Amino acid sequence: MDTVNDFPYRKIVVTGGTGFLGRVVVEKLNAHQGVEVFAPRSRDYNLVEAEPVARLLDDTKPDLVIHLAAVVGGIGHNQKNPGRFFYENLMMGTQLIEQSRLRSVKKFLAIGTVCAYPKFTPTPFKEDDIWNGYPEETNAPYGLAKKMMLVQAQSYREQYGFNAIYLLPANLYGPNDNFDLETSHVIPALIRKCVEARRAGQSYVNAWGTGKVSREFLYVEDCAEAIVRAAKIYDESEPVNIGTGNEIQIGELAHLIARLAKFEGEIRWQSDRPDGQPRRRLDVTRAEQKFGFRAATNLEDGLRRTIDWYERANY
Repeated sequence: MDTVNDFPYRKIVVTGGTGFLGRVVVEKLNAHQGVEVFAPRSRDYNLVEAEPVARLLDDTKPDLVIHLAAVVGGIGHNQKNPGRFFYENLMMGTQLIEQSRLRSVKKFLAIGTVCAYPKFTPTPFKEDDIWNGYPEETNAPYGLAKKMMLVQAQSYREQYGFNAIYLLPANLYGPNDNFDLETSHVIPALIRKCVEARRAGQSYVNAWGTGKVSREFLYVEDCAEAIVRAAKIYDESEPVNIGTGNEIQIGELAHLIARLAKFEGEIRWQSDRPDGQPRRRLDVTRAEQKFGFRAATNLEDGLRRTIDWYERANY
C-alpha cells in the first residue's frame, strides 16, 4: 500500500475500529503519513453513555470522528433484541454527534444501514426514497435508530454548521466477519454451514427463508475505501449509498457459496423462517459523482477470498 500524506485530518477516532469493517478502515487511514488513529475499546469507553463519550473525545481530541460501532446481527438476532438494538444504536449516535459538536470536532462521518430504507422501496434504492415508508419489520428498530443519525447530522449542520456526513452501505461481507450462527448475517452463515457440512460429509444444509428475496453485497475492503474517500472529500448534507449496484437472489447466492466451498449436497429452505426485505439494490450514482467511488470487487471473487480466509482461520 502506498504511503500518502494528503489526508486532511491528523487525529482520528474510529469507533468500532477493532471490528470487522473498522480494522480495514484503520489500516487504510494509517497508510497516510502524519495520521494518528485511535480505536476505542468498549470496555474502556461505553459509547451508550454521555460521560464516557465525553471522556473519549477529551482524551483523544480528534479532528475527525468515524462512527462505525453498532449493535448488529442477522434477522434472528434482530428479532430477539429489538429494544436493545434500538436503544444502544440510537444513544451511541446521539451522544457521539452531540459531544463532538460541543468540542468543535471538524468532521463527523456516520455509517447508516440499508435497513433504514422502507420495506417496499423501488429498486434501485435512491437516497431520496429513504423517508417514503416504514422499514422492514424484522430490523426496523435497528434501521430507525441508525436513521436518526441522519436527522441529527442534517439538523446540526443547519443550526450549528457542524460538518457531519452520512453513508448507507449495502450488506457487507469478507474476511474477519462474524461466523457465529446465532448472530451472523447470511453470507458468513452459509459459508460456515457449507464448509462444515462438506468436512463432515453431510448431505444437506438448512437455510433461512425461501431463497427468493434479493440482496446487494459489498466486500468489506471496498466499503472501507469508500469511507476513507468520503472522509477526505465529501462535505455535504445528503446521504450517500455505498454499494455495487448489483443484486442477487439468496437462492442463487446459496448455490454460489456451495460451489465455491465445494459442498455438493442439498440446500433445504426453511420457509417458516422470515425472508426479511423483498429486494435490496442501491443506486450508487451519487457516491461516484461526489467522491469518485466505485466498488472494485465482484461477488464471486469476494466470496472466494472470504471462504479461503474462513478455512485458514478455523481448520
